[in-house]
Amino acid sequence: MTLPVVMTASGPVPNSPAALNSDLIATVQAEDPDFTANLPGLLLEDLTSTGTAALAQMDQARVDAINSVTPLGANAFILAQQGVMLGIPQGQPTNTSVLVVFTDITAPGYVIPVGFVVSDGTYQYVVRDGGVLASDGSTAPLLAVANQSGTWSVPSGSVNQLVTSLPTPYNTTMTVSNPQAGTPATSTESPQSYRSRIMVANQVAGQGTPDYLKTLLTNPAVVPGVTPRLVSILQSVFGWEVLCGGGDPYQVAGAIYAGTLDLSTIVGSNTTSRNVTVTITASPNQYNITYVNPPQQVVSITAVWNTNLPNFTAGAQVNQLGAPAIQNYINSIIVGQPMNLNAMSAAFQAAIASVLPVANLSALTFTVTINGSVVTPEAGTELILGDPESYFQASNTAVTVTQG
Repeated sequence: MTLPVVMTASGPVPNSPAALNSDLIATVQAEDPDFTANLPGLLLEDLTSTGTAALAQMDQARVDAINSVTPLGANAFILAQQGVMLGIPQGQPTNTSVLVVFTDITAPGYVIPVGFVVSDGTYQYVVRDGGVLASDGSTAPLLAVANQSGTWSVPSGSVNQLVTSLPTPYNTTMTVSNPQAGTPATSTESPQSYRSRIMVANQVAGQGTPDYLKTLLTNPAVVPGVTPRLVSILQSVFGWEVLCGGGDPYQVAGAIYAGTLDLSTIVGSNTTSRNVTVTITASPNQYNITYVNPPQQVVSITAVWNTNLPNFTAGAQVNQLGAPAIQNYINSIIVGQPMNLNAMSAAFQAAIASVLPVANLSALTFTVTINGSVVTPEAGTELILGDPESYFQASNTAVTVTQG
């Protein structure tokens, strides 16, 4: 017999006993049409009631199995298995944790993967944030969480043992330590908290290589020192071109390595002098990763304004307020993006509004110089294009504002 799954807005629910009983009788009659006619009523009732009770138990078990697929309804075993699949061990937010630094001056570019295990001789800690040895041979502080619950102190320098094996020669040259004391656990993670974290993890959607790479490169915990506006992922017929200004080259390359499914799709600039190529070691293999260090385009601007107010005496204040606003706008443009004179005008007007209302700003013109040459907007637009791999930069003295 086939039991239909009864679905509601809140999920599957068991069939009613009456429906199960009716379906049981119909199924038996299909095999033996004289089933109900040949048996005494009491015996018939006993058989069908017993069968219906068994079906009810099976139907409830099926509903429970379907509901256990979701984090909010899973039993403890299935919930733990979901956590394993998502890489979310129970207790991570509450277990004792410590920040550890790996060091090997002979191995810049070496990848410390998520899941690397270190120890203080008594307890083991699992690295939750992978990292890369920078140019100085050290990683940024990486979070490591105890793989068991409980509370204990973690003195500075006590986590100094490598449990995960390393290949030669790194197994004798690499060290680990915790510069600061760890954070003891204060409680155990509740089942409700764990269910919630797994639910959130299931809701995370990958948006593709560009967004993921930008997330990694602009995260100071992954790559310290990167200027967010100097990060851009360009697409060409040959693959992805990663622009990144700032940060340690090995850590930048390590983030690209971690965030790219196919490293062969990462390409450099046609202007080879802009390329930075770094060798990343993910033992036992090595990978050459190239990204683009965006050049600076030096900008200077002369803004001339006027007003329809007679005897206006706050011209000096307008100049003082307008110049920083223009500079800030220029220095906020994302690498490779054009300069927009409309946006520059809006920034200027907003800055001077307390002194000169926009309604009384009768004229505003800009003269823009890039790398010493006067440039004009593209025909029919207010956009000034620069080098698609470079960024605009204006110094404190690069903007002059005067009344015409």
